[in-house]
Amino acid sequence: MGRISVSAEIDAPSARVWHVIEPIEGHVDWMLDARSIRFESDQRRGVGTSFVCETKIGPIALHDRLEITEWVPEQRMGVRHSGVVSGSGVFELEPIDRDRRTRFTWTEELRFPWYLGGRLGERLGGRWLLAWIWRRNLTTLARLVEQSP
Repeated sequence: MGRISVSAEIDAPSARVWHVIEPIEGHVDWMLDARSIRFESDQRRGVGTSFVCETKIGPIALHDRLEITEWVPEQRMGVRHSGVVSGSGVFELEPIDRDRRTRFTWTEELRFPWYLGGRLGERLGGRWLLAWIWRRNLTTLARLVEQSP
C-alpha cells in the first residue's frame, strides 16, 4: 500500500480552516483533481457520510467511493476509499502560533489496481504525482481559507 503525506501551514486558525473543509461538497473548490461530489447518504456531515467523488488526473478518470470514518471538528476528518482505488486517508489540523496559523496534514494509504500500476503505481504515481497534485491542492486551500472572512 502506498503512503502519501503532504502538509502546509495556513495563515488562519483551525476553526476557519475547518469551516472551509467541513462542507464536503466544497472540496471540489480546492481539490483540482476532484470534478464532482455526489452524496450516497442523506447525511452530509460526520461519521457515516458516504459519497462518490469523480476524480480526474490527466487521461485517468475514476469514481472514488468514500465514507467518512472519523470526524473531530477543527482537528480530524478521516475517510475510507472503497472504489477502484482503496485505502484510507485523513486530514489533520494542528494549531500553531497560539492558533493564529494551522498546520494542515493530508495523509493517505492507497492501494491501486493492477491496471493503474499496482504496487509500482502506488509508489511512483502516489508518491510523486499525487503528492505533487495534493501540494497544489493545499496551496489552493490555503488561499481560499486566507481570503475567507
